[in-house]
Amino acid sequence: MSESTTTLYRVGQTVVLNQTPPYLKTADPMPMLRPADLITGAEQGVILERRPGNCWAVKFARGVFLLDEQYLAIAPDPDSEVSTAPSKVEG
Repeated sequence: MSESTTTLYRVGQTVVLNQTPPYLKTADPMPMLRPADLITGAEQGVILERRPGNCWAVKFARGVFLLDEQYLAIAPDPDSEVSTAPSKVEG
């Protein structure tokens, strides 16, 4: 019996925190708990791999941490934002 699960996330995708976890767990072979303030809410990270239990290894500037899906949100795509700069008109 195979269970099909769908997820919004994929390896290589850029994500941000949508809420701060109570602590961070490092993705080292011997994981350690770290204070949650190592990552700011606006900091972007890249998903490196999926771990069991809807947990993702995400690389941030200050390390690689294991985060549950509930703490992640897809980062806004900078190319999709509408520019407010006036366009140059030739004529």
